[in-house]
Amino acid sequence: MTDRTPPAPSLAQLRALIAVADAGGFGEAAAEHGVSQSTLSEAVAKLETLAGRPLLRRTPGGTVPTDAGLRTLGHARAAVQAATDALLAAQDEDGGLSGALRVASMRSAATHLLPLALAAFRSRHPRVSVTLLDAESHGGGAPAVRSGRVDLAVIVADEAPDLRLHPLPPDEYLFVAPASRGTHPVTLDELAAGSLIFSPTHDSCDRRIRSYLTARGVLLASVTHIEQDSVILSMVGHGLGITVMPTLALLPLPPGLVALPLPDPLSRPLALAALPHRATLPLLRAFTGAVLASVAGSAVLNRAG
Repeated sequence: MTDRTPPAPSLAQLRALIAVADAGGFGEAAAEHGVSQSTLSEAVAKLETLAGRPLLRRTPGGTVPTDAGLRTLGHARAAVQAATDALLAAQDEDGGLSGALRVASMRSAATHLLPLALAAFRSRHPRVSVTLLDAESHGGGAPAVRSGRVDLAVIVADEAPDLRLHPLPPDEYLFVAPASRGTHPVTLDELAAGSLIFSPTHDSCDRRIRSYLTARGVLLASVTHIEQDSVILSMVGHGLGITVMPTLALLPLPPGLVALPLPDPLSRPLALAALPHRATLPLLRAFTGAVLASVAGSAVLNRAG
């Protein structure tokens, strides 16, 4: 009987495609992964031969996937991840874990929530390397989890109901103004009359705050958008406006500022997210446990929630 099974690509070929697509070029991918450019070129060429069409194309801005390449990439990531997961699934936490873990987070959570968990996890599992990545620079934590670029991410829970979510205490939004304002309660009229300084319009915080204010009839007539939280706080400290920020983004509160509750509470529901079929892998489960244990007694999160 003749074997009619079509030839399958190797994991090395799939990894080469992913590396070049993510890096935006063969040279960049070779430098990032410590291999020769010719090795990557040969692997991608063999994969394109198997596919019967080009998967990458060179442009003035770099090497990008073709339409066929884009369709292939999702399956390539899943195949490479599944091969790795087959070995990760065989591990036993009590017997010691090893491997690499990629975790994405917004900067505020990475600063105030994850270091304690990372220290505890590293002490218990020294053979696991953990890389902490900025979620915003990877297109957001939830998309990075879905694409397989990261294993876990701290995200705003209501933005990714399709992922396996482990809830974290909510992060309360606070009104921030110069300390000379005093500590009397904040009113909606004050928010309507003030010069508001918010994060960029594409930011999830900006969308959440705008929805909160719009629902309460506050017209956003004067809003300035600034990229960096530290710049926003500095501008508020110099009397250039007022802002609303999550508690974690404010810590430590700079001198000369006051942070107060909003007229009606507003918070962002944080969660540690993973792909549903990967959440039970011993490596991911162990790190998730370390995060949940560390935040359970966190004074920062108790204040934020």
